[in-house]
Amino acid sequence: MAVSPAASESDILLKFKASLIPTTVLNSWNASTSPCKGWIGVRCTDDTVRGLQLENMGLMGTIDVDNLMGLSFLRSVSLLNNSFNSPIPKIWKLGALKSVYLSNNKFYGEIPDDAFTGMGSLKFLYLAENELTGKIPSSFAKLSKLLELGLEGNKFEGTIPDFQQADLRLVSLANNQLEGPIPARLSKMDSSSFAGNKGLCGAPLEACQSPPTTTTKQTSFASKTVIAAFVAVVVVALVVVAIILIIIHRRSCQTEQLGRPSSISSRRAKVVTFEEDQMETRSQDHSTSSRHKAEHGKLSFVRDDIERFELQDLLRASAEVLGSGSFGSSYKAVLTTGKAMVVKRFRHMNKVGREDFQEHMRRLGRLRHPNLLPLVAYYYRKEEKLLVSDFIGNGSLASLLHSNRTEDQQGLDWPTRLKIIKGVTSALAYLHKELPSLSVPHAHLKSSNVVLNDSNEPLLTDYGLLPVVNNEHAAQIMVTFKSPEFAEEGGRVTKKSDVWCLGTLILELLTGKLPMNYLKQGRGSDEPDLASWVNSVPKEEWTREVFDSEMRGTRNGEGEMLKLLKIGLNCCEVDMEKRLDLDEAIEKIEEVKERDNEEGFSCSYASEDMYSAKDEFSLSMNRE
Repeated sequence: MAVSPAASESDILLKFKASLIPTTVLNSWNASTSPCKGWIGVRCTDDTVRGLQLENMGLMGTIDVDNLMGLSFLRSVSLLNNSFNSPIPKIWKLGALKSVYLSNNKFYGEIPDDAFTGMGSLKFLYLAENELTGKIPSSFAKLSKLLELGLEGNKFEGTIPDFQQADLRLVSLANNQLEGPIPARLSKMDSSSFAGNKGLCGAPLEACQSPPTTTTKQTSFASKTVIAAFVAVVVVALVVVAIILIIIHRRSCQTEQLGRPSSISSRRAKVVTFEEDQMETRSQDHSTSSRHKAEHGKLSFVRDDIERFELQDLLRASAEVLGSGSFGSSYKAVLTTGKAMVVKRFRHMNKVGREDFQEHMRRLGRLRHPNLLPLVAYYYRKEEKLLVSDFIGNGSLASLLHSNRTEDQQGLDWPTRLKIIKGVTSALAYLHKELPSLSVPHAHLKSSNVVLNDSNEPLLTDYGLLPVVNNEHAAQIMVTFKSPEFAEEGGRVTKKSDVWCLGTLILELLTGKLPMNYLKQGRGSDEPDLASWVNSVPKEEWTREVFDSEMRGTRNGEGEMLKLLKIGLNCCEVDMEKRLDLDEAIEKIEEVKERDNEEGFSCSYASEDMYSAKDEFSLSMNRE
């Protein structure tokens, strides 16, 4: 039975907590405070509970949907990456929900065909990586506002319902037991959305065909041979054309107006101007409120200590393309005042609605730490987002470690590398303290997301974005999802995944080697991670084979370098129980010094005495 309307939000959530196992992860849920004052996983607007985001907590037990019906303004429920093992909860009783995320659990059983009929506001529904069976409910195809549906990794069978929603942009049905033709409305989806279903046919997969008759088999074989030869010729021609276009493009000017393509090829790549974007938005949102119309084209600032400027100021600014990363393009825009800003365009940030996105950006904007690059402003539009920050001219750590240097340029010395790691660790600890409700507070820690100022102090970028990045894109791109715990089937990321990223960064900094396993998108990689590579080198060869040969200033610092190397390996332990906690890693890193404490300890890459001293040191560390 549903909770009485008179019950307070606190009472409702405490009863809901009582149905979960273990309750210790929800210790912040207690009667001494209100749900909107620090309860982990509770999302509020105007002191009213609007969402529950209980992800990566190992939760089991019963999901008391009837109890949650007492939360009149609840609009989002996310129980991603937990351990629920039960029939699918009757989440459809919460008819006002806009977002439902139940992926990566062990929910089983069939969903009644008409179960979701009354959920007229539902936009995001994710039930992926469970053990659901039976047919896909036809009521899914009748959700008028549905934008994204994730059902991959279950045991659904039968045909796909005839989806007709005009705004539907993602339907992922991979790795089920579906059969029959793919509905025409879904024919423009990526083929990966239907992979792993042997019985499916039709665009974007192979056309549905009846088996060829005996009289046509030879003709069919000959036709396929001719087609294959023709395709091979076309592919070779396209490769040649692509190489020519790349050469022409690299010789063209790198500077363009922000959002204004400087070449025909840019236009063909569907890069549109901000003015065109705004025209599209005004057309699409003609029926929205005047308040939302007024917000188009305006930057929202999250810092009070900076001089304001308008989006048009960025449009008029000379903009240099800094790069095109996994999330989108980055630009350096120099304002008329001479101030240089970095503008990053994100096209995969539709996980939450406008209000939740704005609240999260304001939350990130309140963060202040000497080793964080602060967010300055953001621009919200349904199709894409812009994040604006100060430009740091010394480049990223990745470029300094891995770019080709001229003869007069030298690699980073050991004291600088140690200072960088200590700064990164300090900022990471701050994020974990200030963003305790996030399953992984940074989630994308890598050398290209560490920029260095003129004093070689590190500044972290792209932090705290996991809650707003589309789940599928995050799993494909973000570094935390390269961790061993996620690579395993059914794996989940946790706060210790940030520690794994930190360990990999330490090893990259010490070895000068690029983590090749980061480059492959999706779960798992054939490339060994840096920890595996270091451990494959005999310990007596670590100094000679592991440390970056371009690292200067190592004299009398060998023992301390080995300490940091071991810390990096301990942060990269595959078994999370053996992996260092962040607090442990911080304590150990702070103890690392630039020079060895042992008086007279001498380090030189040409000294055989160094190897024997190092061996003795390694053995003593292994005995600890």
